[in-house]
Amino acid sequence: MTSWPSRLTLVGAGKMGGAMAQGWLDAGLPASSLTIIEPNPSPEIASLASRNGVALNRPPAVPSEMLVLAVKPQSLDKVAPEIAGFAAERTLLLSIIAGKTIANLTARFPRARAVVRAMPNTPAAIGRGVTAAFASAAVDAEQKGWCERLLGAVGTFFWLDEESAIDAVTAISGSGPAYVFALAEALAAAGERLGLPADLSMSLARGTVEGAAELMRRERATTPATLRQNVTSPGGTTAAALAVLQGPGGLDDLMARATAAARARAAEMAG
Repeated sequence: MTSWPSRLTLVGAGKMGGAMAQGWLDAGLPASSLTIIEPNPSPEIASLASRNGVALNRPPAVPSEMLVLAVKPQSLDKVAPEIAGFAAERTLLLSIIAGKTIANLTARFPRARAVVRAMPNTPAAIGRGVTAAFASAAVDAEQKGWCERLLGAVGTFFWLDEESAIDAVTAISGSGPAYVFALAEALAAAGERLGLPADLSMSLARGTVEGAAELMRRERATTPATLRQNVTSPGGTTAAALAVLQGPGGLDDLMARATAAARARAAEMAG
């Protein structure tokens, strides 16, 4: 199995960064290898660091073997000059910052030659994330192995052949959990409009989304289309609803327009 990087610095420990740090430690990353830089650590991050003996806000004395950027895109301009010294020629720079290209990152971290852009999503917090990544030509086999082990520790992981695919990944899986949560909200609101009490309607919506997702996970060999068909009796109630959802201007069109907007915004953020 690929070894862990011996000196890993995580810059940014919000929801996503914190989830990754917890996942790495749970998967066996030695706490002595990890440094977390987070100016405003949450109680959870402070506890994680204290409980595991992880260095928190103690800048590494020597450049890191791997530098992971998990700050918000709008914070990069301020943060980059402060942490540029953490990277050296042999440092692997791994970024999960939406919209920031490899060219953009290398301009800010000129000493780092090996760069990986990755896009995880928030289910990483429970070890069920989905991450896709693209590696620059300078990333070697060992460094790719580090990425596979670290990002695979919080869910499933895929390599991309083209950096341009990152924006589409952002639109589908990066932002995707929010679409599912919005579906649960909309389903609950629809229940209220049909006369159900608000708390019951939300319970029904949440339970339905949770159960359907778990069924899809367990029936991995069965396509979502087949699972949908299994619920749909000809001429029945589900068929009546699907005629609306799959009709003109329905769910397929809405999702296509929504994800196109997300991809376009990711591209706008690349400057």
